Amino acid sequence: MELHQLEAFSAVMSAGSITGAARLLGRSQPGVSRTIQDLEQEIGYALFDRNGPRVTPTHRAFLLYAEVERALVGLERIRASALAIGRDEAPPLRIAATPALAAALVPRALARLAPGVAAHEAQVRSASAEQVVQALLSRAVDVGIATLPLDHGALRLHYVIEAPCVAVVGCGDPLANASVVELRDLAHRRIATVANRYRLRHRIDQAFEAAGLAPVVVLESNASLNAVMAAQAGLAVAVVDPATAFGTPVDGVVTRRLDVDIPFFYGVVTSANKAHSPAVDALIAAIDAVSHELLPGATRHLATQHDALLSVPVQPRAKNGKRSTRHPAGAET
Repeated sequence: MELHQLEAFSAVMSAGSITGAARLLGRSQPGVSRTIQDLEQEIGYALFDRNGPRVTPTHRAFLLYAEVERALVGLERIRASALAIGRDEAPPLRIAATPALAAALVPRALARLAPGVAAHEAQVRSASAEQVVQALLSRAVDVGIATLPLDHGALRLHYVIEAPCVAVVGCGDPLANASVVELRDLAHRRIATVANRYRLRHRIDQAFEAAGLAPVVVLESNASLNAVMAAQAGLAVAVVDPATAFGTPVDGVVTRRLDVDIPFFYGVVTSANKAHSPAVDALIAAIDAVSHELLPGATRHLATQHDALLSVPVQPRAKNGKRSTRHPAGAET
């Protein structure tokens, strides 16, 4: 299996046709077709169903594509690192984060790094929390930022940030006039929120259940920004993490506190047995600083509090609007 075969396969998967792949690669159409046939012969099974000039990937092709893309991205990282070494520069700073955190925190944190510390180039990958962990375990990235849980023996959790979830409503919505949105106000409203029930969605559902409410969820998504856009369109009220609400502001909506404290937890992680560069250490500190500046009510917890934090139940806010003092030892406001 050769590199040009993998590149041809990736191009066909992206373009949807041999002709389109040839155009992307700057090769002839017969040459790309022959390369794909050679690859199929080598691995012993068909990658595409042919129908004239167009092709349809087989189930096996999709499985292989994920591996091929990881390999090609890895080779690109090697190329970038080799060029940086030749210029006597630090290698690129590689970061993986969940979509909300990648958009809200990472650019702001990178902008805080001193010129003498910052890497010449940063590579940011937006992925699910599970994929962030996988990228760290495979040494594909230097720093990961993801929602809890992040309990893995091969990773080092540096700290946990907690901030309360919020409601996002359209400017013309009656709830826009309220300083605090009560969950009971959402009893008969359409809701847009996140989808992963093993992370933040679990705590959102828990809050509604504790209030004796069954939310009418009309849109759930792996990216909170999609829920915010649903609020902008008037489709629903968005119940989302504060990183999306405050870090990627959208015209036509307002953000309001909830009368219950639904904690949004995320942590910064690195590989446990890998030495840090000055840029990595600076980025870890910058993410902490940006979190406290951007997110109202943000609290930093020690990494040792990981398990205790996940076991804390959702609670109503005090009448003065302040968060309850329910945090385990190790909280730092």
